Amino acid sequence: MNHTPVPLLFEASRPGRRCTRYQGANRTKAAAGLPAGELRDAPPALPEIAEQDLLRHFTILSQKNYAISTQFYPLGSCTMKYNPQVNEAIASQPAWAHLHPLQESGEVQGALKLMHQLQADLAEATGLPAVTLHPAAGAQGELTALMCLRAWLNDQDQPDRRTVLIPDSAHGTNPASCTLAGFKVQSLKTGPDGLTDMDDLKSKLGPHIAGLMITNPNTIGLFEENIAEICELVHEAGGRVYMDGANFNAIVGVAKPGDFGIDMMHLNLHKTFSTPHGGGGPGSGPICVTEDLRKYLPAPQVIENESGYLLATPSLSIGRVRGYHGNFMVLLRAYSYIKRLGAEGLRRVAENAVLNANYLRVKLNQHWRVPFDGICMHEFVARPTKEMKENGVHTLDIAKRLIELGYHPPTVYFPLVVAEAIMAEPTETECKETLDGYIEAMIQIAEEARRGDEALHKAPQNTPVSRVDEARAVKDPKLCFTCG
Repeated sequence: MNHTPVPLLFEASRPGRRCTRYQGANRTKAAAGLPAGELRDAPPALPEIAEQDLLRHFTILSQKNYAISTQFYPLGSCTMKYNPQVNEAIASQPAWAHLHPLQESGEVQGALKLMHQLQADLAEATGLPAVTLHPAAGAQGELTALMCLRAWLNDQDQPDRRTVLIPDSAHGTNPASCTLAGFKVQSLKTGPDGLTDMDDLKSKLGPHIAGLMITNPNTIGLFEENIAEICELVHEAGGRVYMDGANFNAIVGVAKPGDFGIDMMHLNLHKTFSTPHGGGGPGSGPICVTEDLRKYLPAPQVIENESGYLLATPSLSIGRVRGYHGNFMVLLRAYSYIKRLGAEGLRRVAENAVLNANYLRVKLNQHWRVPFDGICMHEFVARPTKEMKENGVHTLDIAKRLIELGYHPPTVYFPLVVAEAIMAEPTETECKETLDGYIEAMIQIAEEARRGDEALHKAPQNTPVSRVDEARAVKDPKLCFTCG
């Protein structure tokens, strides 16, 4: 069968052809002072391939990717949920897609109005009136808020307050952000109920405390029922309370952090407001703060005056924390999501997320150990039973076996306060049939673990890459940048 090669793309590789563009590139390299021995005399030999074969190659590669659009993705603490396609369609409209961040504000009034309204929506949802859309991710939002806290402390003539309390169940970005912002970290214990140990908190408060970083609901999937008292104690000690808003999707439309005493928080738009997530981005981590911290927010902010919307710099701004004005296309998707759902719809998001998580927890508690077996929020933590561990079965075995059964594993070995942790989050966007299929897979694995089946230690065997020695791979990696 005759194949027609892809035109132009491989033109220079045909025998006897001279590539003038290539020669021009060589002259440019030579002019830049590159050694003559490092320059090619001829272009590299590239294969000729039928366009259809090329299409099939990349299509097959794409089908090997695991995505929320193909299978259930119960990644606890990361909220891998469906991104409505209507949001993607809206964001792809030329009116939005062709904007440039350096256009004059008079030319982009619609975009600035949208950002201004999104700021207002996030302020309403959190109960914190001052909002910036600037940070590029949740972790950068943490750092930004802590920099605002440091600026506030300096203005209060309290530069010696440099210790931030963080529960031992926190996301790893919390202590990292504190360190980058110039604070010292002191850990708080998790009590036997999975909540912040109040006695430990009280014993560590004092004039050296700058504040507290707390995740609510916490990473164990529990609502910090003493949160109002916690905030009051920190305020009485002269500090401020930062809430890691990674799990805000469990309480959005139900509870406002500002109402129970939070001073600062970030929002992961991909987790609560259903914008794209995974692959390192795109990201957006707006922060919301109390009115007295507004003047420290990073530049620029979107404000409204008599002539319209414009970008402005707060009076005591900490400055820029990234280029331009925020990840606009992600902000657009979040705005669309909020406006389509409205206040009632956002409350149902939280209610359904909590319902789905508790459905999984109750169904699986008969087969796995759930160390904190009360009503959970949007996620819960389980682990292998004693019998399973006696058979040599570990959490990693369970995760690998789930892959073999067609499910992405939940988050494993986190939070660190639970040994052999399996943290699952079904999100509000999954139906009962999907959850039941996952439950059946987990029950099957539980039965295999109790029997000590060798299949658990060999899984996965039906994937393009079978099980690897992960410890050896870390110590002795074999990196390959070519194939074939």
